[in-house]
Amino acid sequence: MKNILEVRHVSAAYADEKQGKQVLNDISLEVRENEILGLVGESGCGKSTLSKVILGFLKPSQGEIWHGTMNPQMIFQDPASSLNPSKKIAWILEEPLRMQKKSKEERRIQVAKMAERVGLSQEHLNRYPRELSGGQRQRVSIAVALLQGSKFIIADEPVSALDVTIQKQIMELMVQLQEEMHLSILFISHDLNVVYQMCDRVLIMKDGKILEEGETEELFQNPKESYTKQLLDTILE
Repeated sequence: MKNILEVRHVSAAYADEKQGKQVLNDISLEVRENEILGLVGESGCGKSTLSKVILGFLKPSQGEIWHGTMNPQMIFQDPASSLNPSKKIAWILEEPLRMQKKSKEERRIQVAKMAERVGLSQEHLNRYPRELSGGQRQRVSIAVALLQGSKFIIADEPVSALDVTIQKQIMELMVQLQEEMHLSILFISHDLNVVYQMCDRVLIMKDGKILEEGETEELFQNPKESYTKQLLDTILE
């Protein structure tokens, strides 16, 4: 299966006044076409930093990243922080299409189709972000990412701020969209239960390193690393 992202021996650090703080240590991974790849680890292990490096927000101190012409789009944990509070949802969804020089009529048609696809009504389009629930805002965030036109999505803890019922709805929506639109998704989470339900393959991360990787079912049934076993024991408890 063809790779749409390759990360090779990447290390990265945050600079502070006295010394750089090393966050990523010799990370290598690939995301394949038409798959959901789970990246799992505890808070502070470097998951979000890795996403920043892939997106180009943080320059690696060594290693290289290749994603061809497939620029990844981001779905955040808290969409409220990434949605313009002064604009209605219809305007927000049209913004990526304005950047693509689409006509007003083209924008209207594409936004209506995408809104329906992610489960938003015309009524939702006429509201401001603050007038939507957390789950509805996350649907908007997903729609914005897809309207950018990329087939590669990075989802950073996209359901962790939602209650269990809404989590399930958003997870099902993302899997459905991935299958229908042949997307590749790097799904970042600390929740192994969520990853088990959604992902084709899983990477286990600790202290800025990838400790273990494998097909989801195989890794959950036969973990090799003691840390992975420890994480699995936690969810079994």
